[in-house]
Amino acid sequence: MLGSFVGVADYGAFIVAIIVFLLIPGPGNLALITSTSKGGIPGGLGATFGVIAGDQVLLWAAVAGVSAIMVAYPTAFHIVQWAGAVYLAWLGIKMLMAKPGDAPLLQIKPHHYFRQAMLITLLNPKAIVFYMAFFPLFVDPAQHQGLKTFGVMAATIAVLTFLYGLTSVMLTYHLAERIRANPKITNVLNKLAGVFLIGFGLKLAVSK
Repeated sequence: MLGSFVGVADYGAFIVAIIVFLLIPGPGNLALITSTSKGGIPGGLGATFGVIAGDQVLLWAAVAGVSAIMVAYPTAFHIVQWAGAVYLAWLGIKMLMAKPGDAPLLQIKPHHYFRQAMLITLLNPKAIVFYMAFFPLFVDPAQHQGLKTFGVMAATIAVLTFLYGLTSVMLTYHLAERIRANPKITNVLNKLAGVFLIGFGLKLAVSK
């Protein structure tokens, strides 16, 4: 593993940890897959940048201590948590109720995909707490350089997320091209995506 880098302890381990985190199934991954299947590569890339933007807001909010405020004021935390749960469940219900031939849930314009993926990412307040708990594990107190160290961490996360998103988009796009001609398969995939979204929403709502 790589050693300390600009105050980031064991930079190699930090990279591996982020990659593992990206591979964990969640709303962000689903947003990339759904956006690509609906809007092709432009839609998928738009969603990728939306996830990156949402992550950057959350991680810098964590650095600023927003997570501490949410923990100190549980009501505020739960309001945001429930807002995220309702939003995800609403998207899932719309996908479940959609019929073949209906207009797609997501508009086929990259900036719409960007906005939706960013909202899905932002409406997960537990991510702020995660970043606040995660960052200290890779901070070298002896070499920490303040915002510069956190900046390197944030940039690393953004680059890795982009590379992961690009890979996911390309794989999903080529798979989608093969099944696009079969409306039944597309409809089944939409229903499954809807179920997953509702599941993510419920998980967020009942989590403590």
